[in-house]
Amino acid sequence: MRTLALASVIGAALMATAAHAKDYNIAFLAASSQNGFNQAIYSGIKEAAAKYPNVKTQIFDGEFSADTQFNQVEDIVAGGKFDAIIITPNDTVGVAAALEDAVKAGIKVGTTLFPVGPNLSDMQPQVPGLTVTVASDPVVGATAQANAVVNYCKDIDPCKVAVLIGQLVFPFDNLRNDTYKKVLGEHRNIKIVATGEGNYSPQTSMVAMQDILQSHPDINVVLSNADQHLMGAEVAIEDAGLDMSKIFTIGGGLNQIAVDSIRSGQWSATLAQFPESEGKAALNTMVGALDGKKEPTWIDEYSLRDTPKIITKEWLDAHPAFQAEWKG
Repeated sequence: MRTLALASVIGAALMATAAHAKDYNIAFLAASSQNGFNQAIYSGIKEAAAKYPNVKTQIFDGEFSADTQFNQVEDIVAGGKFDAIIITPNDTVGVAAALEDAVKAGIKVGTTLFPVGPNLSDMQPQVPGLTVTVASDPVVGATAQANAVVNYCKDIDPCKVAVLIGQLVFPFDNLRNDTYKKVLGEHRNIKIVATGEGNYSPQTSMVAMQDILQSHPDINVVLSNADQHLMGAEVAIEDAGLDMSKIFTIGGGLNQIAVDSIRSGQWSATLAQFPESEGKAALNTMVGALDGKKEPTWIDEYSLRDTPKIITKEWLDAHPAFQAEWKG
């Protein structure tokens, strides 16, 4: 009996070892490895991977370049080293062909922040065989931001809005910008007086805001898709002798700098986003798919944390322990 019991224990151990005998190498293709949001996604990926004894990850720097990411996918397919790719895409349309090749080569593919394909509002796989999209519809977030501006501007006529967007060459930033124009354009008292490109850089945003203020020193609102843009805009606004707290400022991304600035009353609001949670969800889903489990094809970013879409001082005051998922 003792021999049979021992054999049973050894057999179970061998089966468990066999189940995890294959190491999984998972590549994270960051839009830019220097970008804080992408770093936070990878932080979540690494944290989730650490719970598996057979999972290794590696980050690739996409340099905010569509060509760079496309070539990285092709190199990964040719190299045969990686079992899965998680990508935060720079070009959500152009990279689709390369990812199709990856899927055909047997590589699992997941995407964070945005879906891959021609329709940025369609979270279901547009690349045949794509495993999972961990993201929210950019139109939903941009609409929530624009509606916050509408609410602020309701008693101001004219209400002058400056927009700071990432790069209009990016399909997702074009979609956000078009959404801002559509929602704000429905209100006759609101006028978008200028649009600048911040390239997700405080320094670039500062210069763009300086240029805007030269022609429009009397703006009422700064509407941006990224907290990094407001960081640069704040410097320009204060250098111009204006009071940042008297301007309605709304960013996107929910980094800790934004949380602190909103709590202090310096900034007005930001769009909630959860990069670390995205990374964890993507990694866990990819491992499950590699293990042969049935996994969801879409995980809504807003299902990962319990917050409103627009974070304000009132909400933060009611939740004093809240901390952002990335520093900024």
